[in-house]
Amino acid sequence: MLSTVPLFGILYIMNRLILYILGNAIILLVLSCESVNSYKKYPNMVADMDPFSVGTFEAQFDRFLSSKVKKTEIEAVFHPRFNYVSLEFRSELLTYRQFWDEPARRQFAAALELYKRDFQDGKLVNNNRKTKSVYGKVKGRLEWLMSRYTKTRVSNPIIEIGYQFKENNPYFTTLMRSANEVITEDDDSTATNSQPIYMYFTRAQADVLAGIFNQARLLELIGKKNTPETDKPTEDSTPKDIYHEYGE
Repeated sequence: MLSTVPLFGILYIMNRLILYILGNAIILLVLSCESVNSYKKYPNMVADMDPFSVGTFEAQFDRFLSSKVKKTEIEAVFHPRFNYVSLEFRSELLTYRQFWDEPARRQFAAALELYKRDFQDGKLVNNNRKTKSVYGKVKGRLEWLMSRYTKTRVSNPIIEIGYQFKENNPYFTTLMRSANEVITEDDDSTATNSQPIYMYFTRAQADVLAGIFNQARLLELIGKKNTPETDKPTEDSTPKDIYHEYGE
């Protein structure tokens, strides 16, 4: 008579193997469903990742009660789930996050090339009313707040792209127009309008932002963040900055 011990052992191993396969199948199914749900929630998503900084650049803003401009450093943050780049800066005691989608970023770069050609050919004219949107307009989104403890207000302004003369010096410009605040049904606060804001760029400064806006570069940065760096010592894994997700 054959011993039943080996048979029980084989059955035990087979049951464990079946449970292992089923468990992994369920995990894969859950992950797959989560991925599908993410793309339904974020139709423009290029990666299911939190926002991260993609660089800083400089531009000029109008000085308060002055015809002169002041240089300011601006941080660019990429939001992969929305495929937006937000330009984050402070102006007149407020923090702003100006969002650019991919078509708007492409138009910025194309407009810059037109401006550089007009600059090189000596075709710039000192008529600010006519040139402030000579290279087109894009749809934007703006968030602004006094501090992290106050309400974040939202509007959807038009951004005009052109150029302006300041103190006889030409600047490539973006003009974020004033727009009505977007109010939700459960918000009983008084609505306000976002303020118009000019950004003035030298050609070199605008080139830096156009490079930050480049979609291929943004996707490359996503790939680098998804690739662990095993050849560098880890000093501190604690994030140094916390960025607000788009729409928070």
